[in-house]
Amino acid sequence: MEDDETIARLIRKHLEKWEYEVSTVQDFGNVLGEFAACDPQLVLLDIRLPFYNGYHWCTQIRQVSKVPIIFLSSVSDNMNIVMAMNMGADDFIPKPFDLEVLTAKVQALLRRSYDFAGSSSMLEHKGMLLNLSDATLLYQEQKVELTKNELKILQTLIENKTQVVTRETLMTRLWESDMYVDENTLSVNVNRLRKKLTSIGLEDSILTKKGIGYQIG
Repeated sequence: MEDDETIARLIRKHLEKWEYEVSTVQDFGNVLGEFAACDPQLVLLDIRLPFYNGYHWCTQIRQVSKVPIIFLSSVSDNMNIVMAMNMGADDFIPKPFDLEVLTAKVQALLRRSYDFAGSSSMLEHKGMLLNLSDATLLYQEQKVELTKNELKILQTLIENKTQVVTRETLMTRLWESDMYVDENTLSVNVNRLRKKLTSIGLEDSILTKKGIGYQIG
């Protein structure tokens, strides 16, 4: 997350030589959305960014993920370093920095952090972030916890957001079978999920397609 295109290009080119896959933020008003879409194993984050600073985005990321975060910034006095670490960063590299030092720090942090237990799998749809690892939904800084069935319903709808998901598909996903399950049980689960979505400002997010099933709005 670096708004200086020259620095971002240099970092990307260097890390790609080490066979890392690198993504750079394009929309600094939607950093969390791009983060969710990329689902990275490590984040490099500047402090001074358009719209919101790096501290804001570090806090937002920490609400949904334990992914390792390294701050890269010329604002490198002790107060900012301490603040970055308190916000949830794992390391802080002052600018200007040596690219070989950056690579070594990246490698060390990845070694400490993974068997990839620190990364969380997420789905994003129109600003909502569904965290599959802890069954939570985040929208406009509001978080709600989901039951196992609510998580599976919402996950299935988002994964198939361009089409209607049949009731039979949902029942098979929830109960491994569409037999011996009262269809009203699915309706109850969907309605409970709708209430939770509405409570955080997501009204009419689940559309009913009469006689067929449901679709995410």
